[in-house]
Amino acid sequence: MDKKFVLDLNLSDWEVYMKEKSYPKFRALQVFSWYSKGVLDMTKMSNVPQEIKNAIREDFITDSMSIEKHLVSEIDGTQKFVFRLYDGHCVETVLMRYKTGLSICISSQAGCKMGCRFCASAHAGFGRSLTRGEMLGQVLLAGSFAGERIHSVVVMGIGEPFDNYDELIGFLHLANDEKGLNLGARHITVSTCGLVPQMIQFSLIDMQVNLSVSLHAPNDELRKSIMPIANKYSLSELLDACREYEKNTNRRITFEYSLFDGVNDTAECARELCKVLKGIHCHINLIAANEFDGSPFRRSKPGSVRAFQDLLEKNGMTVTLRREMGTDIMAACGQLRRGMQEKKET
Repeated sequence: MDKKFVLDLNLSDWEVYMKEKSYPKFRALQVFSWYSKGVLDMTKMSNVPQEIKNAIREDFITDSMSIEKHLVSEIDGTQKFVFRLYDGHCVETVLMRYKTGLSICISSQAGCKMGCRFCASAHAGFGRSLTRGEMLGQVLLAGSFAGERIHSVVVMGIGEPFDNYDELIGFLHLANDEKGLNLGARHITVSTCGLVPQMIQFSLIDMQVNLSVSLHAPNDELRKSIMPIANKYSLSELLDACREYEKNTNRRITFEYSLFDGVNDTAECARELCKVLKGIHCHINLIAANEFDGSPFRRSKPGSVRAFQDLLEKNGMTVTLRREMGTDIMAACGQLRRGMQEKKET
């Protein structure tokens, strides 16, 4: 990318830009404030001179992130956005309503390189990593479209956030900026499939951002069969990184565990999971697995899910079963983009 996307810049960046262009410093805050409200259309920036608007159009990418698709669930009102970026790549964003307010699940990459066998994103190819502004843009534009402030953000959509580490951290600072979006760090969650070095690095950033780890198996053999990353980092290494995170941040970790029929939903798996997580301050989020054409996995039967959850709770684990939302609009990450990609190739 020869030019930066306008949302990539923080306030200090805009101040430097205005100084280089010999514009007054206060113009930086004006421009930054408009962009932080999700206003990308510069014709609406009423207090910014036309000369500055022209310069920004010349020096930056200003016309990225158009809404390619927008779907609303008739079941629960969940909204799914497909944003088309300036270079043609698409990413998915899901907006969900909870009692606490609107929560948004954003993507960190256009596609994913991790290759998890149960994930629709892994079967749709990899385009590129997103910039910090393209991550922020999903929050700003979806919130602006909904006409309501976003309460919480999870970086759990398409892509592996820690495979795009520097831009992820840049996004966190942009989202947390009190003169920008001003979203509290505790209202942001980052999910990883287990990139151990980045997990340890993340534990030292001095921001109270939540960490979620996609576990999905209680031992190396099973985890390797469904998640290629397990061939690089063993379960022991992963859990050591989790302990390091807990020690450095004093924060609880969430373990995501998708349940697949006859694969990882047995009583033996539940007991083994309790054993390996013993001593880690954690919360287990059980997920009724998403199914898609071509996947070798099927979701666990309701009875198996209940039995698995009961066994964990009897062993003292804190467990919730994630509420399914937007099933009628393919709200699970990667499903809609994958379908669009297949249709395009056909």
